[in-house]
Amino acid sequence: MGNKIAKVLICWVCIFTLAFGISANARQETTAKSPVVRVGIMDNNFRTLERKSVVLYGTSHCYVCDPDTSKTIIKVSAYENMPFEINNGIIELKMDDCAEIYKSTKGFVVCCPDGFIGVKGLKRRGKQALYRGAFSIQKNTKPNVLYLINLIELEDYLKGVVSNEMPYYFGLEAIKAQAVAARNYAIKPRTKVSKAYDVVDSVASQVYFGYNTETEAGNRAVEETKGIIAMYNNSPILALYCSSAGGYTENYSYAFSDPDTKEFPAPLKPYLIAKPDLQTIMPLNREEAAYEFYAKSPESYDVESRYYRWTRTWTRDELEKVLKQNLVTQSKTGFVKPVFCNNTNFGTLKNIKVIRRGNSGKIIYLDVVTTEGKYRVSKELVIRRLFTKDGKALPSANVVFKLDTDSFDSITTITAYGGGFGHGVGMSQYGANYMAKKLKKNFVEILKHYYTGIYLATVPVDLDKSVVEQRFYPPSDRALIYIADRKGLNALQVVINGKTCNFDLSKFLNIQKCELDISPYIKKGRENKILFIPACQNRAVTNDLSKGNIKINLYIKFL
Repeated sequence: MGNKIAKVLICWVCIFTLAFGISANARQETTAKSPVVRVGIMDNNFRTLERKSVVLYGTSHCYVCDPDTSKTIIKVSAYENMPFEINNGIIELKMDDCAEIYKSTKGFVVCCPDGFIGVKGLKRRGKQALYRGAFSIQKNTKPNVLYLINLIELEDYLKGVVSNEMPYYFGLEAIKAQAVAARNYAIKPRTKVSKAYDVVDSVASQVYFGYNTETEAGNRAVEETKGIIAMYNNSPILALYCSSAGGYTENYSYAFSDPDTKEFPAPLKPYLIAKPDLQTIMPLNREEAAYEFYAKSPESYDVESRYYRWTRTWTRDELEKVLKQNLVTQSKTGFVKPVFCNNTNFGTLKNIKVIRRGNSGKIIYLDVVTTEGKYRVSKELVIRRLFTKDGKALPSANVVFKLDTDSFDSITTITAYGGGFGHGVGMSQYGANYMAKKLKKNFVEILKHYYTGIYLATVPVDLDKSVVEQRFYPPSDRALIYIADRKGLNALQVVINGKTCNFDLSKFLNIQKCELDISPYIKKGRENKILFIPACQNRAVTNDLSKGNIKINLYIKFL
């Protein structure tokens, strides 16, 4: 059933290690790079990862294993409940038909080699949650709290993401662009808040609902982009995306703070810059231009989104009540100055003054002006959560405000005209759909529209004493192996789709950067397999490679 983690090692696995006999000079350990993603599974309401207990079951026989030794503790029949509970830092498993209570201070790993694992009582898209891969039941730092972590191969994880992040009826090329962006985000998330997991299964990372919610279109998109990511300047990009950018994407700096320093605006990411859908659209950083764009519905790639244009209206009394409440909450983020407390006198609302906008018209700073003070509010998410309507945040910070007044120049009503849904940085999902269906663009063209200056490549790997295998579905039949620093490596052997190629790197002399053309061996439109084999005449380098003292980083770049 594709549950490869469970089938290869039965449980706790991070990298698959196999033995290959390849050629006379390459009989050595082979590492098939198949990254495992650790996904924190949240509750039904996506409010917390913390649990006191959890009950798992398998659609086929399961194994409960020790996380350190991988030894099987107990074999469990199909659909038999496995109840785990934590008490005073000890995780316990008590089976209904077994007198023994299995206890561990470190936790357990559960896998189902020939089926899927269900979590009792957990629903995703109204269905019983089922998952590929394995599960780690492990301790939190709190003595009576445990985490449920899904251990799953990257490509299988993406099948549970892509089908939930983008509808099956979107254009296939748009879904393929989504698959690449999601693969990038899995290996390079914007933030990593815990050592226990890489990502969570909610919009806080990217939506992952498991096996039961996969679609044929989503799985096809994952398969037909296998192993492919977007790169910029030899590094995987942070591939942010949102539902709808409203017709104009924004600079990363103007929407996000730095996740480590909390600096806002954040440092520039040159591949995440403001870009209009149509080149005729001028920058919207002036109030008049932003109003003209968002109070109307001009042509753009996002026109099919129901959030392409939206309005929200408040009476002054209504908005004052909302602002009083939300200024307290948002002050805790550090992006409201001065801080507004529960006992702060708000006074009467006098003005909502936008101080600065990005090129997309997204608000960067605004002032809430009252008879009692002025409050500077920064950052798009804080601004969206400040101006709630019926308890819901604004769809985006691409918004202009119209203040109606009475004969005494007092505000009576406030209307917000806006566009888009989400942060508006990187790829717009509705825009990608439009480009695929209406403009007949392929996924490479879509990605290059939304991520400036990028190119597609395989995930960079480190080559040392082991032969490294990669499987990928190439977007082009023109490709080269890129080595930024060969570190004295004089020769490299690759076996690509069964064809052995030997490259003499010594011809680069003192130049450590290498680009090796492998275009003749690439098969577009199908899965390709390549083995990287270090072969060096420099004895010192050979020794360092065999001991793991140095690693050669390389990847395949598509032209």
